[in-house]
Amino acid sequence: MTKLALGILISGRGSNMVSLVDAALAADYPARPVLVLSNRPTAAGLIRAQALGVETDVVDHKAFGTDREAHERAIDARLREKGVEIIALAGYMRVLTPWFVRRWQGRMVNIHPSLLPKYPGLNTHARALAAGDTEAGCSVHWVTEGVDAGEVIARARITICPDDTAERLAERLLPEEHRLYPEALRQACDQILTRDPSTV
Repeated sequence: MTKLALGILISGRGSNMVSLVDAALAADYPARPVLVLSNRPTAAGLIRAQALGVETDVVDHKAFGTDREAHERAIDARLREKGVEIIALAGYMRVLTPWFVRRWQGRMVNIHPSLLPKYPGLNTHARALAAGDTEAGCSVHWVTEGVDAGEVIARARITICPDDTAERLAERLLPEEHRLYPEALRQACDQILTRDPSTV
C-alpha cells in the first residue's frame, strides 16, 4: 500500500511521537516515519526515536537568534532532503511562521490538549478547570497560520474529576492523546492520498 513519508517535529520527551512510530509499524498504516527532528539538542524524544530505529536530526533554534523564518527554512531543507510528505507536530513548542505553514499547507497536523476551538495556546488544563468545565480532552487538527485554529480532524474526551489539578488532568489525558493521534494521522494521510493520489 502507499505510505506517506512522515516527519515528526518534537521539542521534549516525544511520547506522542512514540505512539505514532508504534502505529506506523502496522502493514496497513498509511505513513512511514523517515525523520524525527527537534529544535532542542537535549530533547529526550531524540533518544527514544533512535531506539525505535528512526533517523533523527536537530536544528537548534538558538543558533538563529530571533530569525524564526531562517530557523524554519533550515528545518524545511532537512525535511525535503528526507522526502517528507506529511508533518506531525508532537509536542513541538514553537509557534510556526506563516512562511512555513504556507509551505506545508494541507500536509501538517498537530495535537493540542483541549477540545478545540476551546482553549487554544498554553495552560489549557488550568483554563478548563478555572472555567468549571465538566470535561476536557485533546484535538488533532490541520495546522494553519492561526494558533491551534485549523480544522479539527478528531477529538477525544475525558470527564473532569472533582480532585483534578492541571497536572493530574494532563496525566489522565495522555493515554487518550496516544490513542487519538495515530487514528487522526491515519485520517489525515487518507485525505491527502484521496485528493492527490499521485502524491508519491
